[in-house]
Parts: sequence; C-alpha cells; structure tokens
Amino acid sequence: MNPSGTAEELCAEDRAALLDAATQCILVHDAATKDILWANPAACSMLEFTLDELRPLKAPDMSSQAWQYRRSLGRAWLQEAVERGHSRIQWRYRSKSGREFPTDARATRVELSTGPAVLVQFRDIEREQELERTLLRTTDLVEALARRTVTGALAVRADGTVEYATDSALVQLGTSRDELVGASLLDFGDLVEGGRPVAWDEVLASATSSSSPLTSVRIHARRPEDARRWLEASVETTTAVDGSCGVVLLVHDVTPRVRAEVQREREVHHENYLARYNAMGDMAMAIAHELGQPLSAASNYLDGIARLLPDGEAGLELGMNGARRQIERARSIVTSLKGFVGHLEHVEQETDLNAIVTECLYFVELRARSVGVRLEVDLADGPVPVRCERVLTGQVVVNLCSNAVDEIAAVDPVDPAERVVRVRTSRDGGWGRFAVEDRGRGVPGQDYDRVFESAATSKQHGSGIGLGLSYRIITRQHGMIGAVPAYPRGSVFTFALPGPVDGTT
Repeated sequence: MNPSGTAEELCAEDRAALLDAATQCILVHDAATKDILWANPAACSMLEFTLDELRPLKAPDMSSQAWQYRRSLGRAWLQEAVERGHSRIQWRYRSKSGREFPTDARATRVELSTGPAVLVQFRDIEREQELERTLLRTTDLVEALARRTVTGALAVRADGTVEYATDSALVQLGTSRDELVGASLLDFGDLVEGGRPVAWDEVLASATSSSSPLTSVRIHARRPEDARRWLEASVETTTAVDGSCGVVLLVHDVTPRVRAEVQREREVHHENYLARYNAMGDMAMAIAHELGQPLSAASNYLDGIARLLPDGEAGLELGMNGARRQIERARSIVTSLKGFVGHLEHVEQETDLNAIVTECLYFVELRARSVGVRLEVDLADGPVPVRCERVLTGQVVVNLCSNAVDEIAAVDPVDPAERVVRVRTSRDGGWGRFAVEDRGRGVPGQDYDRVFESAATSKQHGSGIGLGLSYRIITRQHGMIGAVPAYPRGSVFTFALPGPVDGTT
C-alpha cells in the first residue's frame, strides 16, 4: 500500500509467490511447441518431478499409456485452447513413481511477454470418481431390489409431495411415475390410522413426535376405481443434507387381509343379528300370548259398558267405539306378528297401498311434529292395488318413515326446506311402489347394498333390527326393497309389492 492508501500493481515476485502458494496444480506450455515452460509447486508435488525434470518431458512421459491419452490427443487439446482461448478434458496423468490418477484439466490461452502460452490447471478427481461409482452401484442395487420385491418405496416431502417412487409403489397405487412424482400423495389415496381418516399433517406429526421415528398408516388407494386397494405403509422421517425434513414410506398391498377383516366383521354382525332376531322372535311370541287375553278382556268390558249406557250418551259411546277400534287394531298387530315370527304360512290380502300409507301417516306425523320435521305426501291418483299382509306392511311404512325423520333430526339442518320427509306412492306395471326420501346423514360408508344386513344401530334408542325385519317382511311377500343415496345428501328407501293376479283391488 502506498501512503495515500491506493493499491499498487503486484510486482513479478508477488505474482510468483501467489502462484507458488496455490493448491491447484498449474502447468504452463508453450503455445507453439507445447513444451512445458513452468510448473507450480503443487504440480511438481503431484507429478513427483522437479521443475527442471518436468521441462524436457513430453505427454507420453507424464501421461497414462492408454490409447485415449496418446500424445496426439494431448497436443490437440492444448491446440484447441490456443485457437479458441480455452479447452477442458479429463486427462490421466502418471507420476514419476508410476502412479496414475484421473484429473479434471482446464487449458486457457494466456499472453506472456515472450509470446502466447497455454495455462493448464488440473486437480485429482480419483476420490470423486470412486464416490460416483459407489453411488451408481448403490442406485443400481436399490433399483434392482425395488423391481424384485413386492414392497414399494416412496420418498415424500414434508408437504406431502412425492419426490420418488419405486416401480412396485407405482403398481400398488395404480399410477405412472410421471403422474405421481411432483404430485401430492393424497391425490392418489386416503390415509387411515386406527380405523379413522387422518390428514397428512397428523401422520407427519405422529412420526416426528414419537419416541421412535417410525409409525404406520394405511393408504386406501383410489385406483383402480373398480377395485380399490389397501396399502400398509411404514412411515419414517428423514433429514436431508440441507436440513429439510422428508418422509420415506415402505408400502405393501394388504387388500386381501383388509377384505378378510371386513368380511369377518360382517359375519360377526350377522351372527349378532341372528341371535337378536331369534331373541326378538321369542319375545314377540311371549308378548303376543300375554297381550291376547287382556285385549280380549278389555274389548268385552267395553261391550258390557255399552249395553249399560242409557240412551243419549252419544259422546261417550263415540269415545268407546274409538277405543274399541284401537284395541282391535292392536289385536290385529299382535296376531300378525305372532303369525310372522312363528313362521306360520303367510296369508296374502289384496289391498290398496295408498290406504296403508294413509293409515300410517298419523303416527309418522306425531313423530315428525315433535322434532320440527314436515311431511310432504305425494300419493298416486286412485288406488294402488297390491298383494300383501296389510298390518305388517304398515309397520314397514312406519319404520322407514320414522328412520327418515330421525335422520333429519340427527343432522338438524337450519334451512326449513331441508327439514322435510317426502313420501310417495306410484304404480309401475303390475307393481305398487312406495318411497320415502330424507336429507339426513345417509348410510355410513355409502354401503347401500348391505344396509339391510346390518344388525347395528346408530340411534340412541331402538332394537337395531328394524331394517332387517322390514327386509324380511317385504321379501317374504314376494316384494323388493332397496335404498339409494339422495343428492346432495340423505337417502331414498323404497319397496315394491306385486299387484293382484287379475289386476283388481
């Protein structure tokens, strides 16, 4: 530095000192002859020659004897730098002791006071190449293992984006590499843990907060749509070199096991249903037997009171007649139930489905009004003739309508337009049809095909066999019963009964 503080140009000795201190190997060749003019200490140490020993050497004296390192190729590489200003090559040098080592060599044309020259800078890359070979071998082994095992592997970022997937994982998720890599894992499957749906953030938190960084989750793969698969995934968190968090998932197909679990659960429910149904049958027989005599006695008492009434007691007589009709209805229900549960031969009646529904709506209205639900009734014009047992069919109507009312009450929609149960009847060829629609919760899991097989109930009160019993009543009368989802939510339960053989009521 001069006294004024401005930088002075480096002198030749300073520049030489800097070059001598450089750790990268440097050789200077004459641009025309390609002879070595100078080498820094790092190059002399690497090649194990002194500067005086290096100057007379040619390419064969300090390069590998392999054909790709012949002198003509080395001169051509240096000449390219002379003509274009720079050139780069991977060259294999040989030291004085005979050790050969690969280098990354860069040649640059420089203008010296004595004329043009070529500055060659090179470094030993033997360790880098060995590391690269090791990584390639490891990658090949991992890919070979991934192709030959049924277990798939996924590398997922903390935000749920898939970074890598093995072939087995692609097959199990039913997708391609182009579709999956870079997309969210949740686009291809739903996560389930402990039998409940979970979000990706929950899985990540569970994996990172537990004492062991390993957890497990099930993936309900969305593809193929006609036969969705279940995958069991072990989840392990990883930390990249840059400090970012990631996740490795090892997945394997457990669809057969899950289906077996579901089937076993259904079998257990069905066994419980049969046990409860048999118990209800025994109970119904006992109730029918025990109620028969009190109902008959009550009817006889009413008849006796009616005979003792003086003339002019019309109001009292009207009330007694109403009570008598209700007793007769109760007796009819008990008789029908006893015949049904006792597996007696079924007796068909030819009746009007509209009349059955109209009789039952009184009881449904009472239930609906108590929870603020409105009934909309759309009965077919004229009679809807069917062949059925009138009382038991009425019980099916009450059961299906009551279920619809309870579903709306459970959802409790604010919009009054949603607090409606719609009931309708219709004629369809030789069949009479009934339908009830609600805007409730719908069938859990949208499993409408098995809704009548379930023995469980989600209600706070009830036996839980109403739908199963309704199914038995309708199908025993050669009818059909079913359910479908309503839109945007809720369910539609329907049944159909055959009409009279001659087409008359």
